[in-house]
Amino acid sequence: MTNFLKLFFVSIIILTSACAPKKVETPAIEQRSVDVALTERRSIERIDATLSVVFEKTDSEMHGDAVLDIAQDGDLHMKVYTLGILAMDLTSKNGLVKSTPKLDKNKTAILTKGLRDCLFWWDLTDFTIREENDHLILQNATRQVVLDGRTMLPQKQRIFFDDGKQLTISYDNPAQAKGVWYQSKMRIELSRYAVTLTVREITFTERT
Repeated sequence: MTNFLKLFFVSIIILTSACAPKKVETPAIEQRSVDVALTERRSIERIDATLSVVFEKTDSEMHGDAVLDIAQDGDLHMKVYTLGILAMDLTSKNGLVKSTPKLDKNKTAILTKGLRDCLFWWDLTDFTIREENDHLILQNATRQVVLDGRTMLPQKQRIFFDDGKQLTISYDNPAQAKGVWYQSKMRIELSRYAVTLTVREITFTERT
């Protein structure tokens, strides 16, 4: 009986360990300066991604799947599908935005400037740095990026508009793609709208 109980408990421990979720080890790069951490990413000029998307407005939600390609200069093309049917087709080139269906001002801001600064969060100039608890806060006249001081990954971001409005971004779920660490879950909010993006696949293209 004793041997049976021992084998039983060993089996339970093995089964529990096998079913336990895998923990993603995030990078610890506190030995690097902020400038080095940002410079490592500044050669990235394009991001291609497939994502799951949740659009929220007041008490309503719309779920979909998106295909996105976006350049550092803000040019982008995004298609959103709901139940396999094309629900939105958005392009932005040289500041000219076209979409089907037509989007209002706030939603357009989220999906153009908000999405660009959300993904290319490291593209800051003329910024100051201050420490606050375990975070580093980078800020200039138009943006504030809060970094985890250990991983140098973004936790929050605020984008300031001329009309006084603020677009806020929160980040979660670190992941890695071919050596590049990123946050795989992002929530962008402005006024009554919010968009939550979860990365399924992502590719970072660097300048050649």
